[in-house]
Amino acid sequence: MTNRKTRVVSFLAPTMLPVYESMIGYVSRNLQWDMEVVAGSSYDELYQADFSFVCGLPYVLRTAPRLDPSPIVAIVAPVLQGERYQNKPIYFSDVIVRQDSSFHSFDDLRGCSWAYNERQSQSGYGVTRYWLVKLGQTHGYFSRVVEAGFHQNAIRMVCEGEVDASAIDSLVLAIERRDHPELEAKLRVIDSLGPSTIQPLVAATRIAPSLIEDVQSVFIGMHNDSRAMDFLRRGFIDHFVAVQDNDYDDIRQMMSVCEAADFIELR
Repeated sequence: MTNRKTRVVSFLAPTMLPVYESMIGYVSRNLQWDMEVVAGSSYDELYQADFSFVCGLPYVLRTAPRLDPSPIVAIVAPVLQGERYQNKPIYFSDVIVRQDSSFHSFDDLRGCSWAYNERQSQSGYGVTRYWLVKLGQTHGYFSRVVEAGFHQNAIRMVCEGEVDASAIDSLVLAIERRDHPELEAKLRVIDSLGPSTIQPLVAATRIAPSLIEDVQSVFIGMHNDSRAMDFLRRGFIDHFVAVQDNDYDDIRQMMSVCEAADFIELR
């Protein structure tokens, strides 16, 4: 095989990067193909990457029908552990508040301050915007909206009372709660938004179809290998399944609803 190093970029939460590095190391060894994982700093890098772990919203913004032909295609996505995920490649956005707050549901948050991770995040921004449209609340539901940068920063802002609430990717929140058990005394989940189809691994369409198929095959069979169980468990992942572009039509539909309501900016 060629010695060219295949570049895999992660645009997801930093807390998951070690898990992705282990996965790609496993794929690299199985295929005897040189692969490296790096953290992405700009979605412009999506077009230079060979493979990427990316949120569903930036994925649909960069694929058909908005961009045809699409330069990237979804190939696999994780199915998370737990009954709430219904053995499907989905996740939720869990709405968190301080443990000592008086809020008990999303409906209690009118006039409150809100943090989101970044504007091209489905879990932190897209699904929240859609939820407000469905509630008919598109005219200043929150008193203040703050961009935190990452879900971990938004969690900290809620803990420290800098904002009242935030919607956090349910996988990221599960990992943060496990790794930082002190959060249990500081935070409560009062609601869940979604589900949304979970973030895919995407491939550049310029990549040889044989390599894409090989990578997809290794991911799908990964859970059958005891050597992979440790890093899958660390990521609360049960297994991977094949996905294709139309699996992300739920996110396209949410985005279309927001655009039709002219509710582009969360507020």
